Amino acid sequence: MNLSNLQPAAGSVKNQGKRVGRGQGSGKGGTATRGHKGAKSRSGYSKKLGFEGGQMPLQRRVPKFGFTNINRKEYQAINLDKLQQLVDEKKIKDSVDFDTFVDLGLVGNKELLKILGRGDLKSKLTITAHKFSASAKEAIEKAGGEVITL
Repeated sequence: MNLSNLQPAAGSVKNQGKRVGRGQGSGKGGTATRGHKGAKSRSGYSKKLGFEGGQMPLQRRVPKFGFTNINRKEYQAINLDKLQQLVDEKKIKDSVDFDTFVDLGLVGNKELLKILGRGDLKSKLTITAHKFSASAKEAIEKAGGEVITL
């Protein structure tokens, strides 16, 4: 090894591409491949997000309507027929709490859970959730079960 055959380690140097703005001798002199005039030829130019070449951008063409409540709470819904199906499949027995629902993959551990009243419940269950619909609460208590709100 001597000074004439030293090389950087493989992969440590990336090819920089065109060396623009380095005078006439480079073959890219004058405008440095940017063309003449206009915003794109200037330093500091960056296209705005959503810019469509002067055409009215989509986000301004589409009308605004409605209202978004920033305090809205999203609940994951589980119906009584799903609970009865889980009992039939022997996945749940007499009491079901929020952790059981998470373990079964029906809700995420950071989500809120609401039990809804579709279908009918034949089993006596003690159910723990964040919210219950009136019909679900009535059906659970009618089947001899218990409702616990988190």
